Amino acid sequence: MHYLIVQLTCLLGIILLVVMIAEKIKIAYPILLLLVGLPLGFVPALRGIEINPELIFVIFLPPLLYEAAWNTSWKDFWKWRRVISSFAFPIVILTSCVIAFVSQAIFPGFTWATGFLLGGIISPPDAVSASAILKHIKVPKRLVTIVEGESLLNDASSLVVFRFALAAVATGSFIFSHAAVNFVLVIIMGIAIGIAMALVFYTIHRWLPTTTNIDIILTFITPYAMYMVAEEFHFSGVLAVVSGGLFLSVRRHKFLTYRSRLQGVNVWEAVAFVLNGFVFILIGLEFPVIIKGLGPDGLKPAITYSLIITGVLIVTRFASTYGATVFTVFISRYITVADNRPGWKGPTLLGWVGMRGVVSLAAALSIPLTLSSGQAFPNRNLILFITFSVIIVTLVLQGLTLPLLVKWLNMADRDNDIPLPKQRQLIRKKLSHLSLSILNDKYAKEMDGNGILRSLSLRYNTDVELLKNWETEDCNDRNEAFYKEYRTIMADLMQQQRELLQTLNKKENISEDLIRHQLELIDLEEEKLRQYFGL
Repeated sequence: MHYLIVQLTCLLGIILLVVMIAEKIKIAYPILLLLVGLPLGFVPALRGIEINPELIFVIFLPPLLYEAAWNTSWKDFWKWRRVISSFAFPIVILTSCVIAFVSQAIFPGFTWATGFLLGGIISPPDAVSASAILKHIKVPKRLVTIVEGESLLNDASSLVVFRFALAAVATGSFIFSHAAVNFVLVIIMGIAIGIAMALVFYTIHRWLPTTTNIDIILTFITPYAMYMVAEEFHFSGVLAVVSGGLFLSVRRHKFLTYRSRLQGVNVWEAVAFVLNGFVFILIGLEFPVIIKGLGPDGLKPAITYSLIITGVLIVTRFASTYGATVFTVFISRYITVADNRPGWKGPTLLGWVGMRGVVSLAAALSIPLTLSSGQAFPNRNLILFITFSVIIVTLVLQGLTLPLLVKWLNMADRDNDIPLPKQRQLIRKKLSHLSLSILNDKYAKEMDGNGILRSLSLRYNTDVELLKNWETEDCNDRNEAFYKEYRTIMADLMQQQRELLQTLNKKENISEDLIRHQLELIDLEEEKLRQYFGL
């Protein structure tokens, strides 16, 4: 145990170093972690670190999915719900069928059940990889929404396919009608359990006397409770976490205090970062073990099979995205769609954003070593090798070339009629008008005798004056100069205030707790300044 802790500590240090390098060279950190993990798998000191599939499913998956759902915009998700749903369910099933057909036709020893098992494993793109890569690229907002929404939902549908295929391999029988009914039931009940558990935790947060720390701990318990309850009844734990996370995310301002929201976001970002880092570097570490399991004669054909499957996977996704586009144009004659002329550039980008990752890894590693009869699970090592190869090739090839494709396509963002800087100014203007209206109508008497309130009114009046003609380019440039000067002076003031507080802290008669509190307030003010001006 002591040696394992040392190993994990070393890995964490490597993860931090790699991510810092990735930020420096502007590359998505999952790609670099994967590439660094491959050679690390041959380092003797790091051997023996094994990935327990149960840990990935139970420990890693719920919080990662919950964090992704929590950061998803429900408004955008609902706007593109039809496209997201088509990618999440029909395309996953189609991909699984194509992979099953190709693998049973080409690979020796593969049956339809084994093919569907492989298809269920590698069909879902990875939300974490896509988000990390798209963060460094300027792409239309609709693309990000569709990719992230798809990645949230298709994990569930692919794991349901995987579950049925695994049962078919183990029992040697497969009844389509039973599987189809169970597929729908697993999805519907998974969503229902997720929302039911979300209501339970919503009630706890809203009506019980929680503190900030209790609120944050409850947010960590929530995804595990959703996942384990759903899985206990043999329904989709993934969909339970996603649906419950979306339900609570929309209502966060009703049941969480401002302090719980501020501190909770910081804690969750740090935890999700560590979990993602470990998963991606462990993929690289595990690959040499998988190669060893193939034996000396099995590596060459396994590489060939992996390249075939990767190619089929990419072609199938492109065919699906273009097919979805054609269907959207056709169905727009009869129903209202978000975009009745999607063109070819968007589907091309969506076709290329199909990196595989955490869910595929967890599913592949959860394949049992033996059947119930005691026989070795058929083609387990080959399935693992193909899965790991697909993750590596799609993540590295598509992830590294995606910025070039985005630059070549040069897609305009048609969803934002008003540029983001002007949207920010418009929101600030409306907030300032509302605040002035409340102060003048409701608290006019209090302002007469309160200098602090008058200064607050003066600040909002200044904001209104600066923003009232923001539509004109000349005024907008002048206001930007004023705000830039304001930001510079405020940054200098806050730095001087911090230095003064550190000096005061050296005096014995000044409480350090009060000093820390004041420093926190300055930090909050600086964060507010950065968010307010879009820094």
